[in-house]
Amino acid sequence: MANFTCLASARNAVLKRSGWDVEARGIYGAPRVNVVVNAERHITIDMSMRLLGFGTDALLAVDTDAQGRMKPEALRQMLLNLTGPTIICAQAGNVNTGAFDPLREIGELANRADAWLHVDAAFGLWAAVSPTRRQLLDGVELANSWAVDAHKWLNVPYDCGMAIVRDADAQRSAMSSTAPYVYRAGGPDRDNVDWVPEFSRRARAVPVYAALRTLGRSGLEEMIDRCCDQAAMMADLLRRDSRAKLLNDVVLNQVLVRFGDSDDETRAVIERVQKEGTCWLGGTTWHGQAAMRISFSNWATSEEDVRRSAEAILRCIQAS
Repeated sequence: MANFTCLASARNAVLKRSGWDVEARGIYGAPRVNVVVNAERHITIDMSMRLLGFGTDALLAVDTDAQGRMKPEALRQMLLNLTGPTIICAQAGNVNTGAFDPLREIGELANRADAWLHVDAAFGLWAAVSPTRRQLLDGVELANSWAVDAHKWLNVPYDCGMAIVRDADAQRSAMSSTAPYVYRAGGPDRDNVDWVPEFSRRARAVPVYAALRTLGRSGLEEMIDRCCDQAAMMADLLRRDSRAKLLNDVVLNQVLVRFGDSDDETRAVIERVQKEGTCWLGGTTWHGQAAMRISFSNWATSEEDVRRSAEAILRCIQAS
C-alpha cells in the first residue's frame, strides 16, 4: 500500500501536467503513461500497477547488472525513445541481493525527462541512519516519492508501510475521500483519511512511534549496522565450504547463496535446514537459478546466533 499510494500520487501528477484529471475522468482515454521499472523490481510494484489500471504488460523494464541494479545507460537509451508523461520506479535494497540502484544517475535522468521518480526503499532507506552505509542512498533525495517498510527492521507488526510523497497536493488528490457524515477531526487542513487508501484502519503509527521512540537515532543505527555486519559474517562463515557459492555482494543485510551445481541440491539443503530447526530461511530464484535467501533484520539476533546458524547450514551441506 505504500508503493500503491506513492504511485497513485505519481499517476495523478504526471497526468495533471498533461491536462488530464485522472481522479475525475479515470484512466480510459487518458494520455499514455510510460511506466519504467527495474527488471528486478519487487512484486508489489507490479501489483500496484495492476490496481492503478496500467497493467503489467505496459511496464517498460530496464536491464540490470549481476546484482540487480538498474543500468543507467540502458535507462538513458530508453528515455530517448519515450514521449509523454513518465513514471520511473527505482529500487533501494533488492529483496534478494540487497543491492541499490545508482540513484543519483537515475535521478538526474528522471529530472531531465521531467519524469516522476519513485524509489521502492522497503528496507534500503533505513541505511540512511548508518554513517558507513548511507552512501548507498546517494541521490535518493532527487526522487519524488519513497516507500519504506517498518515491519522489517523496526520489528513491528506487518502492514506498517510508510509512503513519503514530495507533492502533497498530488497525494491528497489521489487519496482523499469524504462524505457528509464524516467528522473531520483534523479540521480543513489535515485529516489522516486524506492521505492513504483505507477509509478506516487500525492505529499502525502507534507501534512504529513506540519503536522509534525507544530506539532513538543511535539505537536504530546500532541495530542496522549490527544486522549488516551479521550478514557479512554469515557470508564469510559459509565460504568455508567450497560447495557454498555466494551470489551477491553483501552490501546490506541480505545473503544469497547456492549449493553445488544444481537447483535440486540447493533446494535440498534449504529443506534440510528448515527441518533441522536451528534457524529458518527461505528459498528464492535468482537469474533462473534456485538459491537460499538469508535476511538479517531481527533486533534480538546475536553473533552467537549467526555462528550456530552457519554451523547448521554447513552440516546440512555436508549431509548432501
